[in-house]
Amino acid sequence: MNNLLLAVTGINDLWYSMPLIVAVSLVYAATRHEQMGPILGHAGRIAIWILGFMAIIFVVLKLISWCV
Repeated sequence: MNNLLLAVTGINDLWYSMPLIVAVSLVYAATRHEQMGPILGHAGRIAIWILGFMAIIFVVLKLISWCV
């Protein structure tokens, strides 16, 4: 039961990363472009890149935790 509770708590903590990813990608894109269309397009690509990077790090850490 405790493992299930810890798993649910860990998933809830991931929701805090969403506003951070949106903010970082919008600010980064806004430093590169001046018009709204290119900013949103670039922000979407950067957000996907950040999520992919976070997923790769998650997998690496999960593999390390299984090996130890």
